[in-house]
Amino acid sequence: MNAVGVRVKSGWATAVLVVGGKGTGPHVADRRVVELSDPAVPGTRQPYHAVMEATPRTGARLERRLVGLVRRAAKTSVRQLLKHYRGGGYRPVRAALVVGSVIDPAAIANDHIRAHALEGRLFRTALEQALRAEGLRCAIVVERGAYTLGAKSLRRSEHELRRAVTALGRSVPGPWRADEKTASLAAWMALR
Repeated sequence: MNAVGVRVKSGWATAVLVVGGKGTGPHVADRRVVELSDPAVPGTRQPYHAVMEATPRTGARLERRLVGLVRRAAKTSVRQLLKHYRGGGYRPVRAALVVGSVIDPAAIANDHIRAHALEGRLFRTALEQALRAEGLRCAIVVERGAYTLGAKSLRRSEHELRRAVTALGRSVPGPWRADEKTASLAAWMALR
């Protein structure tokens, strides 16, 4: 069995494919960046910041356009990602998205901070919808509590879990940062 863990950012995400089986521990089969915005349209990287800078007359139309482009970019990127995995013989059926927050943007009074929350929700939901449309079951994990949740789910201490997640990165070339670690942890939990 295999699962995809994804650390969602504004306009992009880090995806990690984790493979595990009966009697074998998990290992990382792939790690890559997934675009959730359209590089040809810079406003799609932080769409609600662009909307904040628009006039009230053009803001709603700009929002609809940018949100549509983000949803299309997420759908295209997920299809390409899964096509690549399937071409390599992997068939992920589960995904776990690691996010910074799930706070309701309407609860935030500061316009700039609200724009960040709106973007977080947009990229999370666009990616989740694209994954579900491809038949993957999805879970959402808030980064701040990922290791606590993982320790309970995987029946290990947080310290052991952090060491194991760090060790998972030794099988892939390049840096193994916090984004890759939390994405792999989320995928590992999704395997359960």
